[in-house]
Amino acid sequence: MKIHDLITTTEALDDLVERLAKSDFVTIDTEFMRENTYWPELCLVQIANDEEAAAIDPMASGIDMTSLLDLMCNNEDVLKIFHAGGQDVEIIYNLTGKTPQPIFDTQIAMMAISQSEQIGYANLCESWLGITVDKGARFTDWGRRPLTDRQIEYAIGDVTHLSEIFPMMLKKLIKTGRGGWLNAEMEKLADPDNYRNDPSKSWMRIRSAGRNPQVLGRLKALAAWREEEAQHKDIPRGRIMRDETLADVASHPPKKQADLAKVRGLSNAWRENDIGKRMMKVLEDAAPLPHNEMPTKSKRGAPLGKEGALVADLLKLLLKIRSREIDVASRLLTKSDELEALASGIRDLPILQGWRYDVFGKDALELVEGKTGFAVKRGKLVMSHVDDMHVEEPIEQTDGDPDTDSSQAEEAAA
Repeated sequence: MKIHDLITTTEALDDLVERLAKSDFVTIDTEFMRENTYWPELCLVQIANDEEAAAIDPMASGIDMTSLLDLMCNNEDVLKIFHAGGQDVEIIYNLTGKTPQPIFDTQIAMMAISQSEQIGYANLCESWLGITVDKGARFTDWGRRPLTDRQIEYAIGDVTHLSEIFPMMLKKLIKTGRGGWLNAEMEKLADPDNYRNDPSKSWMRIRSAGRNPQVLGRLKALAAWREEEAQHKDIPRGRIMRDETLADVASHPPKKQADLAKVRGLSNAWRENDIGKRMMKVLEDAAPLPHNEMPTKSKRGAPLGKEGALVADLLKLLLKIRSREIDVASRLLTKSDELEALASGIRDLPILQGWRYDVFGKDALELVEGKTGFAVKRGKLVMSHVDDMHVEEPIEQTDGDPDTDSSQAEEAAA
C-alpha cells in the first residue's frame, strides 16, 4: 500500500479524492481536540482504500476540504468505513450539516459475529491481523504543529489496518448471513438527528427528578440558555454550569441575583456579574413546560415483584446462553430493561420483532409463558421444551420451582 506524505494543499487533496472516489470503500478516522472548546476542533483526517492511504491536515494554511467532505456526504457509490465512528460522524456533521452515506462501523459489525460488545481498535487489529498496535501517541496534542513522523504514522495506521480488516469481516458477515441484522444499527449511526444540536432540546439530557411542569419549564429554559452561552463562547457547556447545578437551580430558583452566591457550584461572582444577570432573566421569563412536551413515562407492565424479578433474571440467563451459542454480542440482541419489560407483561418490544424474534425473542417469550425451561445436558446449561424435559434422560432439570430457578440463575451469574 502506498502511504502519501502529509497532505497540506488543496491540489494534493483534490488529486487524492479523485482517485478514492473510484473505490468501492474508504476507511476514515479523525483526530480532534475538544477539551477546551464547545465544538470539536478537527486536527487531522486519515483516509485509505485498499491501495493507498494518507493523512490530511485540515489546519494547514489555505487548504480547502470541500472535495473530501463531498466524498463523505454526497458520493453514495463509496462505502465509508469507521471504527467506533460516532465522534467522527459528529465532526463531519458539524462541518456539513450532513452525515457520511453509506456508512459501516466495524465495532458495531463485530457484535454480529462475536460476543465483543465494544471492541477497541487495538484488540480488533490483534484479533483479525495478529498485530500489536502502538498506542503511544493516543493522547497526543493533535492541535500542535508541526506533527511528528511518529504521530502521522500512528494516525495512518488507524485506516490502513482497517482497510485490511473490512474485506475479511465482510466475508464472514456474508457467510453467517447476519449482514441484514446491522442495517438498523448503521441507520442509527448515520441519522443526522443524533448529531443535530438543538438548544431547545438540550434539557432532555439532564437528569431531573419529578414531573413538575414549572420545574421542567425552568430546566428547559436554563439548558437552552447554557447551550447558547457555551456555543457563543466556544467552551464546554460544563464550564458555564454543571448539570447538577443547573437542575438544582431549576428546582430551587433563587429569588434575586445576590442569592446565586449561595448556590453550590457557582462562584461568588455570579451575584453581580453579567452572566448571572442573564440567567436570572431566563428564570424570570421561563414558562411551565407544556403538556405536549412532558417526558413520556417509560412503558411498564405490572410491577415485577419478587417473582417477576426472578423471571427477569432467568431471561438474562437465557440471553447469556444464546449469545454464547450463536457467538453474538448480547447487546445487539437486547438490553436488561427490555427483558424486565418482557417479564412484566409488555409485548410491544423490539425483541419480539424481526430477526431478533427469530434468534432470541421466541425462546424468551416461551420461557416467560412456561413453555420452556433450563436443563443441564452433558454438563452444559441448555434450553429445552417442557414436554421434552420429561422424556430425555439423563437430564438435570429445573422443574419450574422458583427456588431452584433462582439458584440456577445465581450460580450462572456467579
